[in-house]
Amino acid sequence: MTTIALCQIPVSPDPSVNLKRAQEALAHARGADLAIFPEATLTRYGTRITELAEPLDGPFVTGLAQAAREHGIAVIAGVFEPGDDRVHNTAVALDADGALQAAYRKIHLFDSFGASESSLVAPGDRPTVVELAGLRVGLITCYDIRFPELARALVDQGADVFAVIAAWGSGVLKEDHWITLVRARALENTTWTAAVGQAPNPQESSDGFGIGRSMLVDPLGVVRADLGSGAGVQLVRIDPELTASARRTLPCLEHRVLGVNRS
Repeated sequence: MTTIALCQIPVSPDPSVNLKRAQEALAHARGADLAIFPEATLTRYGTRITELAEPLDGPFVTGLAQAAREHGIAVIAGVFEPGDDRVHNTAVALDADGALQAAYRKIHLFDSFGASESSLVAPGDRPTVVELAGLRVGLITCYDIRFPELARALVDQGADVFAVIAAWGSGVLKEDHWITLVRARALENTTWTAAVGQAPNPQESSDGFGIGRSMLVDPLGVVRADLGSGAGVQLVRIDPELTASARRTLPCLEHRVLGVNRS
């Protein structure tokens, strides 16, 4: 089995504050093989992300890598990476030695519910699966969860778990959407799904990003852990035998009819 730490932290506009919170969360994640942090762990969304974005060898990722190495825990976290005229919303994957193993640039940008992420963020174009802590982890960022074809592409690349990182916006039915979508991606792909969102942080921002509700969902869509809305770190375990059992019972990946929607 693999032990994962769901690190549901509040995110400040200040990267140095967030690095300290991530380092403290890793200290509380003792015994985990992999720690997952939210989208935009570097800094909260807003127009300042263009000036606060850092290269992947900058102080934030370097500090996170040092903490990963110190505690012997692999890490996934969301940062903003400078681009040509806009930044990238990037999920970095560090191994337990602190080495950068992958950087996934968010493909689907949140131009919905009145937001316009694409005005500040340039999209990526490459689904990413990374080997961490003995797992093949498919990386999914926030709005990506609404697009089942991305999760399916990750399964086709051999993902045996999804890591979903988010700064999910609050609002009418939004929390229900989050729970439904995370469970659906797990169930339709019979794949463990570890989804981690920002904890609400009204003391430092009124933007509404961050509802908490970080979860571990098993391959049959059962919620095995739910952190609610408060900040916290919870250790959960992924059992690959349950994946094999679920896929024997529900072999829907084998039953796909490719091209069914094409005329």
